[in-house]
Amino acid sequence: MLELFDAEWLSAYSEPLIRGGQVLLILLLAAVLQRLLGRAIHRMAVRYPQLPAQLLLPLRGGLRWLIMGSALLLVLERLGVSAQVLWAALTGFVAVAAVAFFAIWSVLSNLFCALLIVTLSPFRIGDSVEIIDTADKPGVKGRVLSINLFYTTLEDLSEEGAGTWVQVPNSLFFQKAVRRWRAGELPSVSKLEK
Repeated sequence: MLELFDAEWLSAYSEPLIRGGQVLLILLLAAVLQRLLGRAIHRMAVRYPQLPAQLLLPLRGGLRWLIMGSALLLVLERLGVSAQVLWAALTGFVAVAAVAFFAIWSVLSNLFCALLIVTLSPFRIGDSVEIIDTADKPGVKGRVLSINLFYTTLEDLSEEGAGTWVQVPNSLFFQKAVRRWRAGELPSVSKLEK
């Protein structure tokens, strides 16, 4: 009876044990390979000091990602995940990420430019600014009323738009030349028109 129990146990658990051993072997080999390649790159850096560190550091990092990514794919394959399924999932994820990135590009651009406006202070609330479109064509000009994550609100200082507000996307301040007057140096409307 004991022999029968051992044979049943062995037949029931042999496949999971073998797969677990294969996974551990893959991970061990990946770690050893990564360490050997790291040492080889270090020896190459010592032997050839003229090689720039800016080249060797990304090389070591790239090899590490390549080895660990390959090990992960091998482990998933040993656990029964099809390579075609993995490839389809990866390409699908990359495609969706690319579409999402392009869809929110302007939003991210305005958020980042708002951060730059707040930290670098190219202008402040109360200052008067003019976004210069081209040398012969005047752009938007006005007094800064507020700065939020997407827009900077300006009070229009031109004669035809006096009293109106203009919301300018924050990214526009980094794409065009900007003329600025401090709050105490506010120009008159006639000076802005010239």
